[in-house]
Amino acid sequence: MGENVRTLPCGSWLSPIDAALAAAHDGRPEFPGFVGDEVWWTEPRPAEGGRRALVRRNADGSQSTVLPAPWNVRSRVMEYGGRPWAGAVVDGIPLVVFVNFADQRLYRYEPGGEPRPLTPLSAVGGGLRWVEPQLRLEHGEVWCVLEEFTGEAPTDVRRVLAAVPLDGSAAEDRAAVRELTDERHRFVTGARLSPDGRRAAWLAWDHPRMPWDGTELLVAEVLADGTFGAPRTVAGGPEESIAQADWAADGSLLYASDRSGWWNLYRDGETLCVREEEFAGPLWRLGQRWFAPLDCGLIAVVHGRGTTALGVLDPETGEVVDAAGPWTEFDAAPVVHGDRVVAVAASPRSAYEVVELDTRTGRARVIGAAHDDPVDPAYYPEPQMRTFTGPDGREVHAHIYPPHHPECVAPAGELPPYVVWVHGGPTSRTPLVLDLEIAYFTSRGIGVAEVNYGGSTGHGREYRNRLREQWGVVDVEDCAAVALALADEGTADRARLAIRGGSAGGWTTAASLTTTDVYACGTISYPILDLTSWSTGETHDFESQYLESLVGPLAEVPGRYAERSPAEHADRITAPFLLLQGLDDVICPPVQCERFLARLAGRRLPHAYLAFEGEGHGFRRADTLVRALEAELSLYAQVFGLDPAGIPTLELGT
Repeated sequence: MGENVRTLPCGSWLSPIDAALAAAHDGRPEFPGFVGDEVWWTEPRPAEGGRRALVRRNADGSQSTVLPAPWNVRSRVMEYGGRPWAGAVVDGIPLVVFVNFADQRLYRYEPGGEPRPLTPLSAVGGGLRWVEPQLRLEHGEVWCVLEEFTGEAPTDVRRVLAAVPLDGSAAEDRAAVRELTDERHRFVTGARLSPDGRRAAWLAWDHPRMPWDGTELLVAEVLADGTFGAPRTVAGGPEESIAQADWAADGSLLYASDRSGWWNLYRDGETLCVREEEFAGPLWRLGQRWFAPLDCGLIAVVHGRGTTALGVLDPETGEVVDAAGPWTEFDAAPVVHGDRVVAVAASPRSAYEVVELDTRTGRARVIGAAHDDPVDPAYYPEPQMRTFTGPDGREVHAHIYPPHHPECVAPAGELPPYVVWVHGGPTSRTPLVLDLEIAYFTSRGIGVAEVNYGGSTGHGREYRNRLREQWGVVDVEDCAAVALALADEGTADRARLAIRGGSAGGWTTAASLTTTDVYACGTISYPILDLTSWSTGETHDFESQYLESLVGPLAEVPGRYAERSPAEHADRITAPFLLLQGLDDVICPPVQCERFLARLAGRRLPHAYLAFEGEGHGFRRADTLVRALEAELSLYAQVFGLDPAGIPTLELGT
């Protein structure tokens, strides 16, 4: 800090990081892949209605958008989607197949032409949806996971592996889609084909399990006519999660299993590298990958404990050599081509970018969606990874982002307000990366604490299982433990603690406000608030029985569902709150918020409800992101007595 340091109250520091800047940098590149020697990926466009664009890196290193708006390359399978495109070079020209968000049809595209549909529409329920396309040019097909709705309810659905003709003959004819598997399993991932093309491997699981609870690894013979023989289970089970499988160049079967308590790698059932760290993660979206076998026999791996690195594993020695570089987080997306590994990575000083590792030299470099500082990095927060002690002495992992500004400090004696950020999932975790939404607050004098509460991933199965039947208890306790520890040690102002979260994090936020007196206010985004109704028809199929493990079997403990639901205890909330909801959300629908607000009627508790048309589960449009962020800051300003300049005042009604 230089001579220009000013002493100003927390919350009044002027920051160049406004809500529009944070919104413009929301999201990340995803699902990289090779089209010939070129690298392509999808990336967000908040200013274009929140669509996801397909982007290619040209031979000269420049980037170009492949499809103009409104094309939106995004699948809705299991609502969270997954890998929505695949490509190859045919006769010197790129051939790409992709899923378009608006109609969920699979399209074929060659540059210079128009996208042509490959799959038909269905008027039944959610229609036909596709994900994880893989080109099988030798059969003239693209193989994918098909999700087909058989009725109007969100759980009237079947999922199979299917082959779609590349010639467009199925565009109006459902019967022309060839099904590769039967529907014996409720959920399946895309098949990986062995190098000789004679075996296919995929994962499957069934209600009430989630894929991080238990999956099966299936293998089937691929017959000469492209049909599958009878599948057999080669690994996995109700309490063993296989997160990914693939074939090595020599035909051996590689997979990531947590049978040891950690997701580690196995080859034909034998361990390759035993470590108390994760070599995989929770399979929220089909097509997520944590390892990729190279032709030379080495394996590119994303691994770590709490954070992730990109490394190269030698299966003969079990040694892993990590790529050098500033990155502290790699997405579940490595892909390989020859000696090249492409991944998506970020750090506390850089947002997610497309990175390429040359396995011959060990050199990694940014090749796409490169991070470009939109403001002076002196305004970025400087996070700390910390471990706190929760109830019963248990460890609670968190990232602490103290207020930080190059020219401002708080007056002597003033402790800053802090906001506890609760991640969604809940079987997920928050990464240690640059997030301009966090910087929006820290650069104004408001601290942020991201809590990876018990039940989070990245710390082994035992830590993940802490939330079994304890959702609404352990998550609430762990967040409170971190918040109170920050206050007790003199880091945060005890009277100015807030909590915020979306989806499952919205649940924890609401549960925290109804069951504790730790927080002065909270921001609840697209939450679950009423467990009983959510688990009996108000959500989508994938998570429709998630609560069986998070809360307990509904048939056996119905009272627990009512007792833990914030909607049942709206009368207990005494702290002002902001409620944010997308009106197109089918995962946590608006009726959850509306029911909650109806029960607050007459309480005269200051609050605001902002509902956004055209937004689903998680906001994507720039104008929505700006409105939500400014409203959140205004809530804190009013409750904490802050004076942020230039922020519209959120009207808190009663």
